[in-house]
Amino acid sequence: MMGTMFDGTLLDPDRCYRAAQSRDPRFDGWFYIAVRTTGIYCRPSCPAITPKRSNVEFHRTAASAQQLGFRACKRCRPDAAPGSPEWNVRGDLVARAMRLIGDGVVDRDGVAGLAGRLGYSERHLNRLLTAELGAGPLSLARAQRAQTARILIETTDLSMTDVAFAAGFGSVRQFNDTVRDVFAVPPSELRRRRGRATATDANTVSVRLPVRGPFAGHQLLDFLGRRAVPGVEHWDGERYSRALALPRGHGAVTVTLADGGVRAEFRLDDWRDLAPAVGRVRSLLDLDADPVAVDGALGDDPALSPLVAARPGLRVAGSVDPYETLVRAVVGQQVSVAGARTVLGRIAAAIATPLSFADPVLTHTFPSMERIENASADAFPMPTSRADTLRRVARAAVEGDLVLDPGIDRGAIVDELCRHRGIGPWTAHYVVMRGLGDPDVMLDTDLGVRQALAALGLDTAAVADRWRPWRAYAMHHLWATL
Repeated sequence: MMGTMFDGTLLDPDRCYRAAQSRDPRFDGWFYIAVRTTGIYCRPSCPAITPKRSNVEFHRTAASAQQLGFRACKRCRPDAAPGSPEWNVRGDLVARAMRLIGDGVVDRDGVAGLAGRLGYSERHLNRLLTAELGAGPLSLARAQRAQTARILIETTDLSMTDVAFAAGFGSVRQFNDTVRDVFAVPPSELRRRRGRATATDANTVSVRLPVRGPFAGHQLLDFLGRRAVPGVEHWDGERYSRALALPRGHGAVTVTLADGGVRAEFRLDDWRDLAPAVGRVRSLLDLDADPVAVDGALGDDPALSPLVAARPGLRVAGSVDPYETLVRAVVGQQVSVAGARTVLGRIAAAIATPLSFADPVLTHTFPSMERIENASADAFPMPTSRADTLRRVARAAVEGDLVLDPGIDRGAIVDELCRHRGIGPWTAHYVVMRGLGDPDVMLDTDLGVRQALAALGLDTAAVADRWRPWRAYAMHHLWATL
């Protein structure tokens, strides 16, 4: 789909205009249409009459439109569109920066912190993002803060002062000015229009997470549920819950499927963690994927076509924390899904941090790397060699020698992981696929993949290139046949 919208790093205006005329929601989040005569910007699927071609311009990001003074359409709410699938596919500096901004790094560490993580100067980073996206890191973070503020205004009874600082604004005045600039109304008007709040208590908020269709949500939640670590996660067949270790405290989320989308109920120690919590759950559920592009590419292959038709919109389950994925991958080496779940549950019960608030089904967060490094040998009911691998990588993470975050170079990290004794290509690529969201991973040594390929009369060499860049999705279709 990217090829239909972009020429290199530039939007194709004619194709964007035709997409806007079609009102196809699968284009939402890829770009925004700004109308010069009204000063409003919309998502491509906006139901309003498509303006004349001469009156519109197109933007890669909402921040770019906002920076030029355009206000969000009150009808289609472009600020609530799904994220661009582009940042999942690409591994360059701009994509890495966008993933870190989405995780709230600018709000926590400033542009200097963002640039430091990426290994570039602030000036170069700002120049690069502005040239390609029409907005620098501060403007991109500001757009995210505006969306977080709107969620809190409309779904909680927090005071406007609390909303301002929870959303990441430096002052109430900055908060008021941004909301007026982006939504064309003051914060008090957004709250007046909301109707009845959906929050159930002072620390809980219910958020509708936008998703592109088709969406194989039941298969995704079942995949996560069968791997749920007792105490950290819970799956009852309809509701998936899990504990979250967030930058400023603990959280918990309960996910349900509703009206073709996802409803997530968050409980947080600190409201400033709402944006990163939402972003991490979106990554876990692969909500920013472009299923039409994936299904179209894989469905053209005669071997996969029946599998894609049986499970349209199949997602690749992600992660809320790449370090957690690394631990899961090491524990899961050469054991069954059920066996890994049991071992992880015992490790968590022995060394994990208790959840900071009472929850009906969750008791603790996933063990941190610090706790794994300092745990005694009897905390690991597994072969000694594998337990030693866990402690070694935990020590490397704690000491800063092993960095896993959304902005890491996904290609380089495979070699870095494999340098640690006890970690081979399967484990490293599994971490890159689920922990870092790379859609083009193929675990060619995986026993299940080999069995599924054999059943289709194929071998790894035959499919090594023809399923690019969606090999992770192809692999999940193969797993689903077992």
